[in-house]
Amino acid sequence: MKKIELFDTTLRDGIQGIDINFSLADKILATRKLDDLMIDFIEGGFPSSNKKDALYFERIKKVKLNHAKVVAFGFTKNPKDKTEKDPHLQSLLKAETEYVTLVGKASRAHAEKVLGVDPEKNLEMIFESVKFLADHGCKVIFDLEHFFDGLLVDREYTLRTMDIAAEAGAVRLVMCDTNGGILPMQLHKTLSNIDLKKYPPIGVHFHNDCGTAVANSLTAIEFDNIDHVQGTINGWGERCGNTNLCVLAPDICLKTMNTVNVADALHLMTHTSRYFFELANILPDKRQPYVGEAAFSHKAGLHTDVVLKSGNLIEHVSSSAVGNYRQILLSELSGKSTVLAKMKKFGDFNKNSPEVQKVLKLLKNKEAAGYEYEAAEASFMLLIAKCLKKYKPFMELNNYHLESFKTGEAPAKTVARVFMTTATKNVMGAGISVGPVDALNVALQGALQPLYPFLKSISLIDYKVRIYDPQSATAAKVRVLIRSSDKKQEWDTIGVSENIIEASWEAMVDSLDYYYNFLKDKDS
Repeated sequence: MKKIELFDTTLRDGIQGIDINFSLADKILATRKLDDLMIDFIEGGFPSSNKKDALYFERIKKVKLNHAKVVAFGFTKNPKDKTEKDPHLQSLLKAETEYVTLVGKASRAHAEKVLGVDPEKNLEMIFESVKFLADHGCKVIFDLEHFFDGLLVDREYTLRTMDIAAEAGAVRLVMCDTNGGILPMQLHKTLSNIDLKKYPPIGVHFHNDCGTAVANSLTAIEFDNIDHVQGTINGWGERCGNTNLCVLAPDICLKTMNTVNVADALHLMTHTSRYFFELANILPDKRQPYVGEAAFSHKAGLHTDVVLKSGNLIEHVSSSAVGNYRQILLSELSGKSTVLAKMKKFGDFNKNSPEVQKVLKLLKNKEAAGYEYEAAEASFMLLIAKCLKKYKPFMELNNYHLESFKTGEAPAKTVARVFMTTATKNVMGAGISVGPVDALNVALQGALQPLYPFLKSISLIDYKVRIYDPQSATAAKVRVLIRSSDKKQEWDTIGVSENIIEASWEAMVDSLDYYYNFLKDKDS
């Protein structure tokens, strides 16, 4: 058993991935989250590459971190510059971080074809750069770029780059699979043929182009003297990404005899993963191991039955270990166990209760009509409440009216009017917007907010339309899914109709009804 250091490069390598962009403020917030997660090293950026990263290292000096070491990243010196005047090296000194990451070519082919230098000159650049930074008090983590490819081209030369970096004073040597092409069995054979013990502590940096970055990292740490792994939150990074720390860290903590400092904060893993998705303004990957929404979701009736009797027989770890939660999904595959689990909020039922039979029959009929409650649990809870006569309506529609118009080159607009009856009076609301659904939502809120001020806190945050039976062409049914939020929690509702406005109305009303019946008193 040994302790593994986790080195996060989300803020440098991670943001090189498609669709990932962070502002300076985002990077500061992200650093705090990684520190909360007990990540050991946070590679904050590349200070000589852009102004934002240079500013980051100025700002982060003023931020108190409880555990993590912030690391600046840079290249070995330019072959044409004097070492002491090289801008990359100077930017690393200016960052004033205790540790710096220095990347150099570990492949003879890359030295010759990419840098355009003699291989011996590349070795000289590595030595001088590492020694310069070490002499100025920096602890140098040396990234051996294209290490595994380099071994295939000229094994002796690649191993010399390790020797040179160690001789110059690097405190860690990191073997990088820069193009992500090595497989675990190849990696095992390669590492078995290197005398790893003669070097300073060794780390690994894998890309996921073969889908094996996590597997490679787990393979590597089984070798003596390899106790440092680089990766990113959610596996973001260049091309197909990097080792996913949201998978690797739980794997190490829960599946091996090794330890990581993240173990003390593993319950924050799901929150951290989703926080980074939110920060990047992209939808979370539902199917990520451990932290994805689907990771502890059960759909088939047989599986649900096992979960309810003894969850550990079908879940390889507890969802709470990583801060996630179990979901029992609803579909035409659902059995009595699934429905029974959802009905526990309403009373004490068993599989033979007539109420369970009634709800199950209604569920199957609704799904046959195009409803899909797997992604709209709030609507299903309303369905149960109505079936058990425990539903409290707070308004009833009389009618709504929409009128779309367009003038010249101006965008089209829609005016909506709704007329409803509440427990105390008839109300009317009106709204105007570019789209009919938003106009209807504005009118609905306008009619009800004076009587129900709690509605002001509710907003529609996602709206999806799916064609249920495309073979019917323009007469096809549409399925509308709406996600709503009161800034504390989120819930999903569904509507189905041949008319997209009608389907949208149903999902919107369900959203308000769900809040009124299940969340209002809880929030007040």
